[in-house]
Amino acid sequence: MTPTTVFSLVNFLVMPMWLLLIFLPKWKPTKFLIHYKIVPIVLSAIYVLYILQALIANGMMDFGSLKSVMELFTVENAALAGWIHYLAFDLLIGMLMINQNKNVNIHLVLMAPCLFLTFMFGPLGFLLFMVLKALKYNPA
Repeated sequence: MTPTTVFSLVNFLVMPMWLLLIFLPKWKPTKFLIHYKIVPIVLSAIYVLYILQALIANGMMDFGSLKSVMELFTVENAALAGWIHYLAFDLLIGMLMINQNKNVNIHLVLMAPCLFLTFMFGPLGFLLFMVLKALKYNPA
């Protein structure tokens, strides 16, 4: 399977989970998928395969400077592993936000932008969620 095919498959795998988180977070199948972290586990397994391939082919990766990280991402399999890393961790953050919202009770209309922004821009959506959470706890 080519890296391009895997890239398409992991994007296809993660999209339905984000739609469930945004539009049906309280639906029983969504809760099941959040509880068991099935999609992030699958993504993590694929990530491990690509990281192991990269380690075997190129040895230890250098994350010690911006230049070395930029060079690393010029290798197709390493860039794919990095992309899968983003997908898995952003999705885990989205799931964490849904779980925390059980106690915070931010309205779903306000949660949707937080989740969408986490899907698209990771930390930006998480930051918005944390701001809303802080406002909900300290409304004055």
